[in-house]
Amino acid sequence: MADGGLQGAIVPDIPPEEGREYLEVMQQHDLAPILIFAPTTSLERMQYIDAFAAGFIYCVARKGVTGQQTNFSDELEVYLNKCREGTKLPLSLGFGIKERADIDFLKGKVDIAVIGSQTIRLMEKDGIDAVGDFIRGLR
Repeated sequence: MADGGLQGAIVPDIPPEEGREYLEVMQQHDLAPILIFAPTTSLERMQYIDAFAAGFIYCVARKGVTGQQTNFSDELEVYLNKCREGTKLPLSLGFGIKERADIDFLKGKVDIAVIGSQTIRLMEKDGIDAVGDFIRGLR
């Protein structure tokens, strides 16, 4: 990864307790292990995870699988406020971000919006050239 110019990686489902070797290798190569907060993560656990994280924290917007509907509501805002308490790193949010209204809701609440499934759907439907206009339209 370092030789390829990457700066970090998100490897889901590796808690710090089980990923010590991974975390050590990432640190040796000056790579950021991007760790994950979920809506079910306690503040104490967030602070523990933060002690091993670098780069930013990936906040999962809701329980379930990627690509489904996310409820952009006061409940999500409460969760994101808890995430801010759990780390000093920038926050990213993913799972269910699809349109400008979602981005507008997230402004001032997170630092990075992860728009994975919707981008893949668009590429499959309209080709890679459609992605640039889509992203620009979210700003």
